[in-house]
Amino acid sequence: MGDRKYLTAEEVSERYRGAVSVGTLRNWRAMRVGPAFVKIGKAVLYPIDQLDAWDKRNMVACRASRRLIVTESDQG
Repeated sequence: MGDRKYLTAEEVSERYRGAVSVGTLRNWRAMRVGPAFVKIGKAVLYPIDQLDAWDKRNMVACRASRRLIVTESDQG
């Protein structure tokens, strides 16, 4: 990504592999939810560091199931 600091709504949608559409981003902006953005005139830009922070806030931590934990003594 180089020195780029901002992404367009289309690029944000690509970042999330289309799981978040440009329309969804538009709706989120209207409701003031979702990732932080900057609006300059008609341009809507998403700071990459804010997207990274939003990703971290939405991270779902899972704990390992006891059945999935394998110890050295279980391996024979």
